[in-house]
Amino acid sequence: MKKYPTDAIRNVALVSHGGAGKTSLTEALLFSTGAINRLGSIEAGNTTTDYDPDEIKRQVTINAALAPLEWGGAKINIIDTPGYFDFIGDTLSSLRVADSVAVVVCAVSGVEVGTEKVWSYADEFNLPRLVFINKIDRENANFKGTVEQLQKFFGHTVVPVQLPLGQEAQFEGVVDLVEMKAITFSGDGLKPQLKEIPENLRSEAESCREKLVEAVAEVDDDLLMKYLEGEPLEQEEVRRALAQGILERKVIPVLCGSAVKNYGMQPLLDMIVNYLPSPVDRGSAKGWLPGKEEEASREPSEDAPLSVFVFKTLADPYVGRINYFRVNSGKLKPDSQVYNATKDKMERIGQLFSMRGKNQIMMEEVVAGDIAAVAKLQHTSTGDTLCDRNNPILFSPVTFPEPVISFAVVPKAKGDEEKISAGLARFVEEDPTFRVERRTETRQLVISGLGEMHLDIIVSRLAQKFGVEVELATPKVPYKETIKGQSRVEGKHKKQTGGRGQYGHVFLELEPLPPGGGFVFEDKIFGGVVPKQYVPAVEKGVREAMEEGVVAGYPVVDVKVKLVDGSYHTVDSSEMAFKIAAAMAFRKGMEQAQPVLLEPIMNVEVTVPEAYMGDIMGDLNSRRGRIQGMEPTGELQLIRAQVPMAEMFRYSIDLRSMTQGRGFFTMSFSHYEEVPAQVADQVIAAAREAKSE
Repeated sequence: MKKYPTDAIRNVALVSHGGAGKTSLTEALLFSTGAINRLGSIEAGNTTTDYDPDEIKRQVTINAALAPLEWGGAKINIIDTPGYFDFIGDTLSSLRVADSVAVVVCAVSGVEVGTEKVWSYADEFNLPRLVFINKIDRENANFKGTVEQLQKFFGHTVVPVQLPLGQEAQFEGVVDLVEMKAITFSGDGLKPQLKEIPENLRSEAESCREKLVEAVAEVDDDLLMKYLEGEPLEQEEVRRALAQGILERKVIPVLCGSAVKNYGMQPLLDMIVNYLPSPVDRGSAKGWLPGKEEEASREPSEDAPLSVFVFKTLADPYVGRINYFRVNSGKLKPDSQVYNATKDKMERIGQLFSMRGKNQIMMEEVVAGDIAAVAKLQHTSTGDTLCDRNNPILFSPVTFPEPVISFAVVPKAKGDEEKISAGLARFVEEDPTFRVERRTETRQLVISGLGEMHLDIIVSRLAQKFGVEVELATPKVPYKETIKGQSRVEGKHKKQTGGRGQYGHVFLELEPLPPGGGFVFEDKIFGGVVPKQYVPAVEKGVREAMEEGVVAGYPVVDVKVKLVDGSYHTVDSSEMAFKIAAAMAFRKGMEQAQPVLLEPIMNVEVTVPEAYMGDIMGDLNSRRGRIQGMEPTGELQLIRAQVPMAEMFRYSIDLRSMTQGRGFFTMSFSHYEEVPAQVADQVIAAAREAKSE
């Protein structure tokens, strides 16, 4: 692939609701430009960008994949992104490095939940966009109805620049409303024919052309005056205003076609090259100077100091770790040294390559605005900035959604724990929306992600790449125990076994601390009744006893323990004897000080359309939740609540089904509080049953 200047590069992310046809569209664009010589299909499992075994098996995109191609004197970096919310992390990373977005919508299903979501993400990143209505050849395809839906959801900046020639099985081409020509396709779609617009479509085409001209005229005041005065706009003025309108997000053009039949690809490619912005059009990349609050920016020019943003990391079983990046300024060459401003480390760059699916295309250099990949960097991961040491800059990392569902990992075979930990650590590097934690309170390894499918695929990859099989189970709740009252207790450990005996004797006072108080130990001994050298052993005995409380065997918190009295034996006393005596005393003292079970309470924020408010609040109440407040956020409502962790394990699945996928939530730990008696009885019974097994 030859070198292209920055203004001849187009970085386009394909986004949609799952199943709208992004991967098929990517395949058709590659085929139409000669980048591949056969048209793969999802069903056959041989597309360029869905090459992962899990993607082939499930027929869904899991990883964002790069697909560079050449058309009309430009290099187009297509990024095929996942459509399912479980893998939204890769979509967000891709939007960060794209200069524009192609929103793919199915002509049969129309605007779906995922369409609304990706549209809002494109808004967050201020990305110009076009809409491609796919599957026009399908039964029940409805171009006009889909356009009306798009305008209803996203406003009248959405304007068709094409009309389909025929629909369903009769679909054979498109009417180009910018050039006012018909383009027909046949066979494999590689040789489109330019024709006059058929008579039966001319009046509709002229009416739609008028709406398009009106929309683009509003972009420029001079053109608007000309239009309002009834003067016809020159064709070149329409083209220029359309490009400007798309860049400023005042016009969102709608195209159509069939990716599977490869119909409509050439006009789409022409639209991308002629009307979507280059990195130069999008302007400088904003960041700040490392270690300072001072803002900095980099122009998208080869002559500017080098700055690179790493947006994705992939653990390849053959090559090792691959980092995908975009050069924001300057140019990057193989065998060079760069500075990782995020980690404050130097990195050596080896070979540079672009990825087309899983295939590497070697590159001599990567210029400002281009996207490529590099293998075997030592310190670099997703979100890092690489730059010139003498001209440092930092770009802010992508903000990813927090995990919403957790499972405990149970190995199928003993002795696999180390392999499992190593494999999961690799996936954490690769996927910023995936978390792993070892919960000491419950002695469980817990993984968290954005959905059941997300975690199922992690498990599947663990088996494929690391040869270890695991099962997923509902995690145990990390309950804790504390006391509500006070007690004074004696603990005596006396043992005579012939020869030297054991003797330790203490009096402890227990009292509760406020929530979050932790553990406080006080030595109140006077007169040496317990020698100083044994006091640390007493504290150690108490701490060990606190690891397993008397209510249900959970760790004890928020307790103050005073060592107030005791006695010792000059020969038989030892650290071990005092440790045992202290542990005995603590357990007894806890039983006498109104012990209670505590549970973790989570801060939950649920965002839903207003129509679902009543159902969601009722459901949160049924989960022992307390509503803290509500507020509107745009067209949605935000509900704040505090809910016990025990009630939230499957909430992401339930919320999706209650809101038809339109609701989402975030959750974070708030505090511990006492478990209601009825619930506590069940937890205690379950703990005792587990202990007796």
